[in-house]
Amino acid sequence: MIDFIDVSKSFGAQEILERVNLRINPGERVGVVGPNGSGKSTLFSMICGEMSPDSGSILLPNRMRISHLRQQLPPGTEKRSLLDYVADAIPELKTGAARIAELDHLLAELPPDAPALPSLLREHGELESRYAALGGYHLRNDAKTALTGLGFRLELFDAPLTSFSGGWQMRAQLARVLIANPDILLLDEPSNYLDIPAVEWLCRFLKSFQGTLMLISHDRFLLKRLVSIIVEINQAALTRYPGDYDYYRRERENRRCASQAAKRNQDRKLEQMQQNIDRFRYKASKAAMAQSLIRKMDKIERVEEMDGLGFSGSILLPPPPPSGVETARFENLDFSYREDQPLLKNVDFEIKRNDKIAIVGYNGTGKTTLLKLLTGYLKPRSGKVVLGHNVIVGYQAQEFSDILPAESTVYDVIRAAAGENTPPNSLRSVLGAFGFSGTEADKPIKVLSGGEKIRLCFARIFVNPPNLLVLDEPTTHLDIAAREALQAALKQYQGTVCMVSHDIEFVESTAETIIAMEPSGVRKYAGTYQYYLEKSTQLSTAAAAASASSAGVESPDQRKERRRERARLRQELQVEKKRYEKEVARLENAIEQTDVESRMIMEQLAGGEALDFPTLNRRLHELQIDQERYTGEWEIAAGKLEDILKRNAEIHSD
Repeated sequence: MIDFIDVSKSFGAQEILERVNLRINPGERVGVVGPNGSGKSTLFSMICGEMSPDSGSILLPNRMRISHLRQQLPPGTEKRSLLDYVADAIPELKTGAARIAELDHLLAELPPDAPALPSLLREHGELESRYAALGGYHLRNDAKTALTGLGFRLELFDAPLTSFSGGWQMRAQLARVLIANPDILLLDEPSNYLDIPAVEWLCRFLKSFQGTLMLISHDRFLLKRLVSIIVEINQAALTRYPGDYDYYRRERENRRCASQAAKRNQDRKLEQMQQNIDRFRYKASKAAMAQSLIRKMDKIERVEEMDGLGFSGSILLPPPPPSGVETARFENLDFSYREDQPLLKNVDFEIKRNDKIAIVGYNGTGKTTLLKLLTGYLKPRSGKVVLGHNVIVGYQAQEFSDILPAESTVYDVIRAAAGENTPPNSLRSVLGAFGFSGTEADKPIKVLSGGEKIRLCFARIFVNPPNLLVLDEPTTHLDIAAREALQAALKQYQGTVCMVSHDIEFVESTAETIIAMEPSGVRKYAGTYQYYLEKSTQLSTAAAAASASSAGVESPDQRKERRRERARLRQELQVEKKRYEKEVARLENAIEQTDVESRMIMEQLAGGEALDFPTLNRRLHELQIDQERYTGEWEIAAGKLEDILKRNAEIHSD
């Protein structure tokens, strides 16, 4: 287990952790959340021993292997190939393999009656057992599997690691960390730089991980599907919530409301005491009472109100100007950056007014290129993009928030976007709509948070309100609260939205149409992300069946692959099945307990004895509310369990 005992850590005047205590038990799956800059990465650095606490102690089990995904590559990787770097995931294997080779040489030269032979054979056996236990014999194959799952093509495995961009180097580091199969796995924002298919693969991989997992992420998709405990770091404190991410959100809000109520009650009490002190202070006969009240007031421990999880700042998208029914149309479009390497071929689809579209697919398939063609930043080699009547495009490029001029102010950026002739009052109104009122408009760009930068980008777009909003990775650098605020704003926006995002939860909640960049070309799915997953799976299955049918009898490799896929699906369903069986049992027990307590109270009320009727009635009302909530949650969990059982039966019947 991992134990934090009275740990404090600060950087200068900033207190990161103050006398915190935390225990992580073996095998637990922990999501670490909190505002940007609250100390999440610092927590991981202290667990790894890269950073020491100012006071207190951190206890770790002996001989535990820890893998840590960092935000930059370690030095010394410049000359290695991609595959060599990833396959070298467990340094202990290299020294073990060298010693085994050395022993092989010695044993080949020793005579059968050599005195050292038994001890050398014993050492050789122990080393080989350890090498096999660590996965040395299949680690290179594991590296290939992980690299493929994260989107690397086979022909790139021997390329130098330095030939890849920073984002792809981070993927390589993620693959290396994952295949090490450590006892404790620390992942710091693992979905950064991943496209949606790679995030899906990562989620499947981590579900089968057997060790202790600690995950820092703003990706709600991963938090909801992978962790069963949430640790929040906020205001130098650690708070452990024994449940998944949805439980954490509900419980935290309940605690916040309770703290607000407690603070209001305490404030009223303190105000009454202060009034009595002021009334008695100057009366000789009451002076002693006033002093007693002052001492009593000083001893009262003040209730601290919990801060909310809500986004600090508004994203209010104004109504768009009117446009035609057809917003845009791609007609037989071809595009390539090099003539010998076509990227997009025969792209043909239309975008209707008020569509909410997400473009999904692996990195490098042309998602951003498609957006730039739509906005006119790129021109097709053949075919065309036609914008509808009175369509006004507002485009936020993926890199825009990173290239904002650091020394300029918020107002400077908006004024430059609006032009010289726009009245200052009009600019101030736009800034106010996006949370930059008063002196906030004079903030320099260099001090803005990620959420403030994204609000500024939107304010810049809406100086001249568009009716076609084109967004490339709009959630980059945003924490969870800011992502949810942007998500809500886009859902309420009355114009057309076309976006690229790797945040699955964001896409699931916002998009109503999916454009998929598939090997066969660009395909439009008129439904949500979940519909796209179901439909694309059906199409893939049908295509595979048609291919097998045209080829005749299924080959041994195909049968083997089908069995492997069925086994993988069964394993995933088994994890989900256990989770919902446990949830259903918990809720049934909760419903039974509330029912038992309700009957007891009803019997008491019917007895006619001298009772505290207001308190009993209030408790009975609370139990009725709890029972309704538990019943609603049970219906959802039972429905999901039934669906899992059906899917499991379908797999077995295949």
